[in-house]
Amino acid sequence: MPHSADPYEDDLDDLPSPRPVHYAEQSLLGALLLDPHRLSDIRVLTAEQFSNHAHGALFQAMRTVPLPDPETHRSDPAWLNAVLDAARPHAPGLSVSYLHTLVQVCPWPQHAPAYARMIQSDHARRTLLMHAQRLDQTATDATLPNRAAATLAQADSLAQFLDTLAGQFAPHPGSLPHTALPTQPTARSSEEAPDEEHLLLATATAHPAALKDMRWLQPEDFTQPLHAALWQCLTSLVHRAEPVDPVTVLWEAQHRGLLTDDLAAGDLMALVSTPVGSADYWGERILQRSLLARACDVATRIATYAEDPANTTHQLITGSRRVLADLTALRTRWQRSTAPTPPTTPRAPRSPAVSRAGPPPRATAARALR
Repeated sequence: MPHSADPYEDDLDDLPSPRPVHYAEQSLLGALLLDPHRLSDIRVLTAEQFSNHAHGALFQAMRTVPLPDPETHRSDPAWLNAVLDAARPHAPGLSVSYLHTLVQVCPWPQHAPAYARMIQSDHARRTLLMHAQRLDQTATDATLPNRAAATLAQADSLAQFLDTLAGQFAPHPGSLPHTALPTQPTARSSEEAPDEEHLLLATATAHPAALKDMRWLQPEDFTQPLHAALWQCLTSLVHRAEPVDPVTVLWEAQHRGLLTDDLAAGDLMALVSTPVGSADYWGERILQRSLLARACDVATRIATYAEDPANTTHQLITGSRRVLADLTALRTRWQRSTAPTPPTTPRAPRSPAVSRAGPPPRATAARALR
Protein backbone atom coordinates (compact mmCIF):
# COMPACT_ATOMS: atom_id res chain seq x y z
CA MET A 1 0.00 0.00 0.00
CA PRO A 2 1.58 3.38 -0.96
CA HIS A 3 2.24 5.74 1.93
CA SER A 4 1.58 9.47 1.94
CA ALA A 5 4.57 11.67 1.13
CA ASP A 6 3.45 14.25 3.69
CA PRO A 7 5.35 13.56 6.96
CA TYR A 8 2.50 15.12 8.95
CA GLU A 9 -0.04 12.66 7.63
CA ASP A 10 -0.46 9.04 8.66
CA ASP A 11 -2.37 6.00 7.50
CA LEU A 12 -4.43 5.53 10.64
CA ASP A 13 -7.65 5.99 8.69
CA ASP A 14 -6.75 2.95 6.60
CA LEU A 15 -6.57 0.65 9.61
CA PRO A 16 -9.37 -1.92 9.85
CA SER A 17 -12.19 -1.18 12.24
CA PRO A 18 -12.00 -3.03 15.56
CA ARG A 19 -14.11 -6.12 15.94
CA PRO A 20 -17.30 -5.93 18.05
CA VAL A 21 -15.64 -7.70 20.99
CA HIS A 22 -13.25 -4.73 21.30
CA TYR A 23 -16.15 -2.46 22.19
CA ALA A 24 -17.57 -5.07 24.57
CA GLU A 25 -14.25 -5.19 26.40
CA GLN A 26 -14.04 -1.41 26.60
CA SER A 27 -17.61 -1.17 27.87
CA LEU A 28 -17.04 -3.81 30.55
CA LEU A 29 -13.84 -2.20 31.79
CA GLY A 30 -15.51 1.20 31.81
CA ALA A 31 -18.39 -0.18 33.87
CA LEU A 32 -15.97 -1.72 36.37
CA LEU A 33 -13.96 1.50 36.66
CA LEU A 34 -17.17 3.34 37.49
CA ASP A 35 -18.43 0.67 39.89
CA PRO A 36 -15.72 -1.82 40.94
CA HIS A 37 -18.18 -3.81 43.06
CA ARG A 38 -19.75 -5.14 39.86
CA LEU A 39 -16.77 -7.52 39.71
CA SER A 40 -18.78 -9.89 41.90
CA ASP A 41 -21.31 -10.26 39.06
CA ILE A 42 -18.73 -11.62 36.58
CA ARG A 43 -16.70 -14.11 38.60
CA VAL A 44 -16.43 -16.61 35.72
CA LEU A 45 -14.58 -14.19 33.43
CA THR A 46 -10.76 -14.37 33.38
CA ALA A 47 -8.08 -12.07 32.04
CA GLU A 48 -7.01 -14.68 29.44
CA GLN A 49 -10.42 -14.44 27.77
CA PHE A 50 -9.85 -10.86 26.61
CA SER A 51 -8.76 -10.46 23.00
CA ASN A 52 -6.72 -7.36 23.85
CA HIS A 53 -3.69 -7.98 26.07
CA ALA A 54 -3.84 -4.55 27.70
CA HIS A 55 -7.52 -5.03 28.50
CA GLY A 56 -6.77 -8.38 30.12
CA ALA A 57 -3.94 -6.88 32.18
CA LEU A 58 -6.22 -4.09 33.37
CA PHE A 59 -8.95 -6.57 34.30
CA GLN A 60 -6.47 -8.71 36.22
CA ALA A 61 -5.28 -5.63 38.12
CA MET A 62 -8.88 -4.91 39.10
CA ARG A 63 -9.07 -8.42 40.50
CA THR A 64 -5.85 -7.92 42.44
CA VAL A 65 -6.29 -4.47 43.99
CA PRO A 66 -8.66 -4.45 47.01
CA LEU A 67 -12.02 -2.92 46.26
CA PRO A 68 -12.54 0.66 47.46
CA ASP A 69 -15.30 2.03 49.61
CA PRO A 70 -18.19 2.95 47.23
CA GLU A 71 -18.69 6.40 48.71
CA THR A 72 -14.98 7.21 48.74
CA HIS A 73 -14.52 5.95 45.17
CA ARG A 74 -16.93 8.55 43.80
CA SER A 75 -14.57 11.41 44.66
CA ASP A 76 -11.18 9.78 45.20
CA PRO A 77 -9.21 8.33 42.23
CA ALA A 78 -6.90 6.36 44.54
CA TRP A 79 -8.30 3.00 43.41
CA LEU A 80 -7.98 3.93 39.74
CA ASN A 81 -4.36 4.91 40.25
CA ALA A 82 -3.63 1.68 42.13
CA VAL A 83 -5.19 -0.38 39.34
CA LEU A 84 -3.18 1.48 36.70
CA ASP A 85 0.06 0.97 38.66
CA ALA A 86 -0.66 -2.76 38.98
CA ALA A 87 -1.45 -3.16 35.28
CA ARG A 88 1.36 -1.10 33.75
CA PRO A 89 4.17 -3.66 34.33
CA HIS A 90 2.19 -6.04 32.09
CA ALA A 91 0.84 -3.41 29.66
CA PRO A 92 3.13 -0.35 29.58
CA GLY A 93 0.93 1.37 27.00
CA LEU A 94 -1.90 1.98 29.48
CA SER A 95 -2.41 5.56 30.55
CA VAL A 96 -4.71 7.68 32.67
CA SER A 97 -6.29 9.14 29.55
CA TYR A 98 -7.22 5.66 28.27
CA LEU A 99 -8.95 4.90 31.58
CA HIS A 100 -11.01 8.05 31.08
CA THR A 101 -11.81 6.87 27.55
CA LEU A 102 -13.07 3.54 28.90
CA VAL A 103 -15.38 5.28 31.31
CA GLN A 104 -16.74 7.57 28.59
CA VAL A 105 -17.47 4.79 26.05
CA CYS A 106 -19.43 2.61 28.49
CA PRO A 107 -23.12 3.07 27.55
CA TRP A 108 -24.74 1.34 30.54
CA PRO A 109 -22.64 0.16 33.53
CA GLN A 110 -25.47 -2.10 34.70
CA HIS A 111 -25.04 -4.15 31.51
CA ALA A 112 -21.63 -5.38 32.65
CA PRO A 113 -22.73 -9.08 32.87
CA ALA A 114 -23.91 -8.92 29.25
CA TYR A 115 -20.59 -7.45 28.13
CA ALA A 116 -18.77 -10.22 30.01
CA ARG A 117 -20.80 -12.91 28.20
CA MET A 118 -19.88 -11.34 24.86
CA ILE A 119 -16.19 -11.55 25.78
CA GLN A 120 -16.58 -15.18 26.84
CA SER A 121 -18.37 -16.07 23.62
CA ASP A 122 -15.69 -14.52 21.43
CA HIS A 123 -12.98 -16.26 23.44
CA ALA A 124 -14.80 -19.58 22.98
CA ARG A 125 -14.88 -19.04 19.22
CA ARG A 126 -11.17 -18.20 19.07
CA THR A 127 -10.26 -21.19 21.24
CA LEU A 128 -12.35 -23.53 19.10
CA LEU A 129 -10.51 -22.26 16.04
CA MET A 130 -7.20 -22.95 17.78
CA HIS A 131 -8.25 -26.53 18.57
CA ALA A 132 -9.28 -27.09 14.95
CA GLN A 133 -5.95 -25.75 13.71
CA ARG A 134 -4.06 -28.01 16.11
CA LEU A 135 -6.01 -31.01 14.85
CA ASP A 136 -5.09 -30.17 11.27
CA GLN A 137 -1.43 -29.59 12.16
CA THR A 138 -1.21 -32.90 14.04
CA ALA A 139 -2.82 -34.87 11.22
CA THR A 140 -0.38 -33.43 8.67
CA ASP A 141 2.80 -33.61 10.78
CA ALA A 142 4.79 -36.42 9.18
CA THR A 143 7.50 -36.16 11.86
CA LEU A 144 5.29 -37.61 14.60
CA PRO A 145 6.21 -41.21 15.44
CA ASN A 146 2.57 -42.25 15.87
CA ARG A 147 0.60 -39.68 13.95
CA ALA A 148 -2.73 -41.52 14.08
CA ALA A 149 -2.69 -41.83 17.88
CA ALA A 150 -1.63 -38.20 18.29
CA THR A 151 -4.40 -37.08 15.92
CA LEU A 152 -7.05 -39.02 17.83
CA ALA A 153 -5.75 -37.58 21.10
CA GLN A 154 -6.10 -34.08 19.66
CA ALA A 155 -9.63 -34.91 18.52
CA ASP A 156 -10.43 -36.02 22.08
CA SER A 157 -9.07 -32.71 23.36
CA LEU A 158 -11.35 -30.84 20.97
CA ALA A 159 -14.35 -32.92 22.07
CA GLN A 160 -13.54 -32.26 25.72
CA PHE A 161 -13.38 -28.52 25.03
CA LEU A 162 -16.84 -28.69 23.42
CA ASP A 163 -18.16 -30.47 26.52
CA THR A 164 -16.69 -27.71 28.69
CA LEU A 165 -18.33 -25.05 26.55
CA ALA A 166 -21.67 -26.83 26.78
CA GLY A 167 -21.41 -26.60 30.57
CA GLN A 168 -20.54 -22.91 30.52
CA PHE A 169 -23.27 -21.72 28.18
CA ALA A 170 -26.87 -22.50 29.01
CA PRO A 171 -28.39 -24.74 26.30
CA HIS A 172 -31.26 -23.43 24.26
CA PRO A 173 -33.03 -24.57 21.09
CA GLY A 174 -31.06 -23.50 18.08
CA SER A 175 -30.27 -24.43 14.54
CA LEU A 176 -27.01 -25.57 13.06
CA PRO A 177 -24.55 -22.95 11.80
CA HIS A 178 -25.59 -21.36 8.53
CA THR A 179 -21.99 -21.13 7.32
CA ALA A 180 -21.48 -22.74 3.92
CA LEU A 181 -19.00 -25.62 4.20
CA PRO A 182 -16.72 -26.92 1.44
CA THR A 183 -18.65 -29.33 -0.76
CA GLN A 184 -15.66 -31.65 -1.18
CA PRO A 185 -13.40 -33.05 1.55
CA THR A 186 -10.02 -31.45 1.96
CA ALA A 187 -7.69 -32.84 -0.71
CA ARG A 188 -4.52 -34.37 0.74
CA SER A 189 -2.49 -35.68 -2.17
CA SER A 190 0.09 -38.38 -1.55
CA GLU A 191 2.44 -40.03 -3.98
CA GLU A 192 2.51 -43.23 -1.93
CA ALA A 193 -1.27 -43.74 -1.78
CA PRO A 194 -1.85 -45.18 -5.31
CA ASP A 195 1.17 -47.47 -5.02
CA GLU A 196 0.10 -48.81 -1.64
CA GLU A 197 -3.43 -49.42 -2.88
CA HIS A 198 -2.00 -51.22 -5.91
CA LEU A 199 0.13 -53.45 -3.66
CA LEU A 200 -2.84 -54.23 -1.44
CA LEU A 201 -5.00 -55.32 -4.37
CA ALA A 202 -2.27 -57.56 -5.76
CA THR A 203 -1.42 -59.07 -2.37
CA ALA A 204 -5.06 -59.65 -1.49
CA THR A 205 -5.58 -61.38 -4.85
CA ALA A 206 -2.69 -63.71 -4.08
CA HIS A 207 -3.80 -64.30 -0.47
CA PRO A 208 -7.59 -63.85 -0.42
CA ALA A 209 -7.99 -65.60 2.95
CA ALA A 210 -6.72 -62.45 4.67
CA LEU A 211 -9.75 -60.49 3.47
CA LYS A 212 -12.06 -62.34 5.87
CA ASP A 213 -10.45 -60.49 8.78
CA MET A 214 -10.17 -57.12 7.01
CA ARG A 215 -13.75 -55.90 7.19
CA TRP A 216 -12.41 -52.77 8.85
CA LEU A 217 -11.26 -51.54 5.43
CA GLN A 218 -13.97 -49.96 3.26
CA PRO A 219 -14.01 -48.73 -0.37
CA GLU A 220 -14.26 -45.11 0.76
CA ASP A 221 -10.82 -45.44 2.36
CA PHE A 222 -9.17 -45.63 -1.09
CA THR A 223 -7.99 -42.52 -2.87
CA GLN A 224 -8.49 -43.97 -6.38
CA PRO A 225 -12.06 -44.85 -7.51
CA LEU A 226 -10.75 -47.77 -9.63
CA HIS A 227 -8.92 -49.25 -6.66
CA ALA A 228 -12.03 -48.92 -4.51
CA ALA A 229 -14.09 -50.74 -7.13
CA LEU A 230 -11.50 -53.53 -7.42
CA TRP A 231 -11.53 -53.90 -3.65
CA GLN A 232 -15.28 -54.45 -3.88
CA CYS A 233 -14.66 -57.08 -6.56
CA LEU A 234 -12.28 -58.93 -4.25
CA THR A 235 -14.49 -58.78 -1.18
CA SER A 236 -17.50 -59.95 -3.22
CA LEU A 237 -15.61 -62.98 -4.54
CA VAL A 238 -14.46 -63.89 -1.04
CA HIS A 239 -17.95 -63.39 0.37
CA ARG A 240 -19.38 -65.77 -2.26
CA ALA A 241 -16.59 -68.27 -1.54
CA GLU A 242 -15.53 -68.23 -5.19
CA PRO A 243 -11.96 -68.72 -6.46
CA VAL A 244 -9.81 -65.59 -6.41
CA ASP A 245 -7.04 -64.96 -8.91
CA PRO A 246 -6.32 -62.29 -11.54
CA VAL A 247 -8.65 -63.93 -14.05
CA THR A 248 -11.63 -64.20 -11.70
CA VAL A 249 -11.06 -60.62 -10.56
CA LEU A 250 -11.02 -59.56 -14.21
CA TRP A 251 -14.30 -61.35 -14.83
CA GLU A 252 -15.91 -59.71 -11.79
CA ALA A 253 -14.61 -56.33 -12.88
CA GLN A 254 -16.11 -56.81 -16.32
CA HIS A 255 -19.54 -57.44 -14.79
CA ARG A 256 -19.17 -54.23 -12.79
CA GLY A 257 -18.39 -52.21 -15.93
CA LEU A 258 -14.82 -51.35 -14.97
CA LEU A 259 -13.28 -52.15 -18.33
CA THR A 260 -13.13 -49.06 -20.54
CA ASP A 261 -11.13 -47.74 -23.44
CA ASP A 262 -8.60 -46.42 -20.95
CA LEU A 263 -8.37 -49.67 -18.99
CA ALA A 264 -7.77 -52.84 -20.99
CA ALA A 265 -8.17 -56.36 -19.61
CA GLY A 266 -4.41 -56.93 -19.60
CA ASP A 267 -3.79 -53.73 -17.65
CA LEU A 268 -6.31 -54.72 -15.01
CA MET A 269 -4.79 -58.17 -14.61
CA ALA A 270 -1.34 -56.63 -14.26
CA LEU A 271 -2.71 -54.37 -11.53
CA VAL A 272 -3.60 -57.37 -9.35
CA SER A 273 -0.68 -59.64 -10.23
CA THR A 274 2.32 -58.32 -8.27
CA PRO A 275 1.91 -59.27 -4.58
CA VAL A 276 4.32 -57.84 -2.02
CA GLY A 277 4.25 -58.32 1.75
CA SER A 278 0.97 -58.87 3.58
CA ALA A 279 -2.48 -57.52 2.89
CA ASP A 280 -2.90 -56.50 6.55
CA TYR A 281 0.11 -54.20 6.38
CA TRP A 282 -1.03 -52.38 3.24
CA GLY A 283 -4.59 -52.24 4.52
CA GLU A 284 -3.52 -50.53 7.73
CA ARG A 285 -1.49 -48.01 5.76
CA ILE A 286 -4.51 -47.16 3.62
CA LEU A 287 -6.84 -46.92 6.61
CA GLN A 288 -4.43 -44.68 8.50
CA ARG A 289 -4.21 -42.32 5.54
CA SER A 290 -8.01 -42.26 5.38
CA LEU A 291 -8.20 -41.51 9.10
CA LEU A 292 -5.76 -38.62 8.85
CA ALA A 293 -7.53 -37.21 5.79
CA ARG A 294 -10.86 -37.38 7.61
CA ALA A 295 -9.35 -35.57 10.60
CA CYS A 296 -8.10 -32.80 8.28
CA ASP A 297 -11.54 -32.49 6.75
CA VAL A 298 -13.15 -32.30 10.20
CA ALA A 299 -10.65 -29.64 11.27
CA THR A 300 -11.34 -27.60 8.13
CA ARG A 301 -15.09 -27.66 8.64
CA ILE A 302 -14.91 -26.73 12.32
CA ALA A 303 -12.45 -23.93 11.52
CA THR A 304 -14.88 -22.66 8.88
CA TYR A 305 -17.60 -22.49 11.52
CA ALA A 306 -15.33 -20.76 14.04
CA GLU A 307 -14.07 -18.18 11.55
CA ASP A 308 -17.62 -17.00 10.93
CA PRO A 309 -18.51 -14.52 13.71
CA ALA A 310 -22.19 -14.79 12.76
CA ASN A 311 -22.40 -18.15 14.52
CA THR A 312 -23.51 -18.12 18.13
CA THR A 313 -21.65 -20.17 20.71
CA HIS A 314 -24.52 -22.64 20.84
CA GLN A 315 -24.41 -23.06 17.07
CA LEU A 316 -20.65 -23.63 17.23
CA ILE A 317 -21.07 -26.34 19.86
CA THR A 318 -23.87 -28.13 17.98
CA GLY A 319 -22.26 -27.90 14.56
CA SER A 320 -18.78 -28.88 15.74
CA ARG A 321 -20.06 -31.90 17.64
CA ARG A 322 -21.92 -33.13 14.58
CA VAL A 323 -18.83 -32.65 12.40
CA LEU A 324 -16.59 -34.40 14.91
CA ALA A 325 -18.94 -37.38 14.95
CA ASP A 326 -17.89 -38.10 11.35
CA LEU A 327 -14.56 -39.23 12.75
CA THR A 328 -16.06 -41.69 15.22
CA ALA A 329 -16.91 -44.53 12.83
CA LEU A 330 -13.53 -44.36 11.15
CA ARG A 331 -11.81 -44.29 14.55
CA THR A 332 -13.65 -47.48 15.51
CA ARG A 333 -12.45 -49.25 12.37
CA TRP A 334 -8.89 -48.05 12.94
CA GLN A 335 -8.88 -49.35 16.50
CA ARG A 336 -10.24 -52.66 15.25
CA SER A 337 -7.50 -52.96 12.65
CA THR A 338 -4.69 -52.18 15.09
CA ALA A 339 -6.01 -54.20 18.04
CA PRO A 340 -3.69 -57.09 18.92
CA THR A 341 -4.97 -60.47 17.81
CA PRO A 342 -6.13 -62.39 20.88
CA PRO A 343 -4.14 -65.58 21.46
CA THR A 344 -5.94 -68.71 20.44
CA THR A 345 -6.51 -71.18 23.23
CA PRO A 346 -5.51 -74.70 22.18
CA ARG A 347 -8.41 -77.04 22.20
CA ALA A 348 -8.31 -79.98 24.57
CA PRO A 349 -8.21 -83.37 22.84
CA ARG A 350 -11.63 -84.76 22.42
CA SER A 351 -12.39 -87.91 24.35
CA PRO A 352 -13.92 -90.73 22.37
CA ALA A 353 -17.67 -90.64 22.34
CA VAL A 354 -19.34 -93.11 24.64
CA SER A 355 -22.64 -94.53 23.53
CA ARG A 356 -25.26 -94.36 26.22
CA ALA A 357 -27.35 -97.17 24.74
CA GLY A 358 -27.28 -99.74 22.02
CA PRO A 359 -24.71 -102.34 21.03
CA PRO A 360 -20.98 -101.65 21.27
CA PRO A 361 -19.06 -100.70 18.10
CA ARG A 362 -18.22 -103.53 15.73
CA ALA A 363 -14.48 -103.43 16.45
CA THR A 364 -15.12 -103.75 20.17
CA ALA A 365 -17.56 -106.57 19.61
CA ALA A 366 -15.08 -108.40 17.35
CA ARG A 367 -12.36 -108.20 20.00
CA ALA A 368 -14.78 -109.50 22.57
CA LEU A 369 -15.62 -112.56 20.37
CA ARG A 370 -11.90 -113.37 20.04
